[in-house]
Amino acid sequence: MALIDARGIPADQTSVDRLAGQDLDYRVLDTADATRLTAFQRAMARGFLGAEPSAAVREEGAETVRSRRNIGVYEHDAPADRLPVATIDSWVTPLTVPGGEIGMWAISGVTVAGTHRRRGIARALLEGELRAAADAGLPLAGLTVSEATIYGRYGFGSAIPVSRFTVDVRRAGWAGPVPGGHVEYLEREELAAELGEVHERARTARSGQVPGWTARWAGLSGLATSDTDRDRVRGIRYRDDSGRVRGVMAFHLTERGDTFRFSLHVRLLIGETAEATAALWRFALQHDLVDEVTADLRPLDDALPWLVVDPRGVRQEVHDHGWLRVLDVRAALTARTYAAPLDTALRVEDPLGFATGTWRLRVDSDGRAHIDEVADAEADLALDVSALSSIYAGGVRGAALHGAGRITGAASAVEALDRAFVAFPAPSLDIWY
Repeated sequence: MALIDARGIPADQTSVDRLAGQDLDYRVLDTADATRLTAFQRAMARGFLGAEPSAAVREEGAETVRSRRNIGVYEHDAPADRLPVATIDSWVTPLTVPGGEIGMWAISGVTVAGTHRRRGIARALLEGELRAAADAGLPLAGLTVSEATIYGRYGFGSAIPVSRFTVDVRRAGWAGPVPGGHVEYLEREELAAELGEVHERARTARSGQVPGWTARWAGLSGLATSDTDRDRVRGIRYRDDSGRVRGVMAFHLTERGDTFRFSLHVRLLIGETAEATAALWRFALQHDLVDEVTADLRPLDDALPWLVVDPRGVRQEVHDHGWLRVLDVRAALTARTYAAPLDTALRVEDPLGFATGTWRLRVDSDGRAHIDEVADAEADLALDVSALSSIYAGGVRGAALHGAGRITGAASAVEALDRAFVAFPAPSLDIWY
């Protein structure tokens, strides 16, 4: 799909004016200015409580920074080498949705210095991104978050939950199939390449996924200078009976005390087929000297608990990961397909005004949506934009939000909504962005 380049979009004027009243400059970073680029990277590291980035670390990350639209907030008249007091970056990416893809304004790198808290800077950053995205015609924004209590106030909803697994392999055992084909080890450079290639093929099978990028695969493969576990990283790929690569896994091992027994930490496991996924899990759970396997960012319908002899040897924790924010109701709801017919009127409240309105959503027998704004119609269901954003990808049940008072209306209308919006397979997001 054709996507715009976010780097050409200017700084949001409302946020510029709002922060100018505090003698703060809100502006797009000039990534061609090496001094300002270094200051921006140092501020990002500080904001996420990371170590001071070395020159090598900054050089490794520079390509990613240059590929994005970066906003810094600076003290007025600060010299070029002064660190910004806040940062944010964004780019436009495809997001997999049921039935296809939609363009999404991806947001990352949100930091505010501890010296400048409670001054409305985060609000200027987030609302500035949403206005820029909407002005550019993007129907949706998304992010992954370090704190789950911040983003709902800007209309984001937790939309793509994932599983974290901890497996006691001695108790769990293996009851799954013995797949055909074979697994083979990879050097780290090969691993980075295979992660990128297999992920790009596999990501369109599940709602909620976005493409990765070169530095993401390098980091997962142990090639990043800043990775303290880099020398422990290993990788394998799975070839099916025809010899085609259908799965890849990055992992590292850590010793449990001085026992010469180990934990295997799955960094990323990508299987294009059920056979490939089972083969990679089997390798992990039957690895010599390993007592525990851990993995995060796994789909809620992962087969792992059903591949073992004793499912009580598998602990599964569900947590939030992908957050979405609908900006254009008509464009967002017509971009995806639905699992069942539907005819309902939704009243959407949006404090920022992007999605506000009453919308009649009709889904035909082919799963295609038709939507009209019906300002004077009585709504079947009422919800805020955060709730609409949560159910959008098909992984969060409207019934749960109804039970929490986030969606109001008759239970029968909520059930019809759920039957239409549910996505198969379960939505997931296996990387941070």
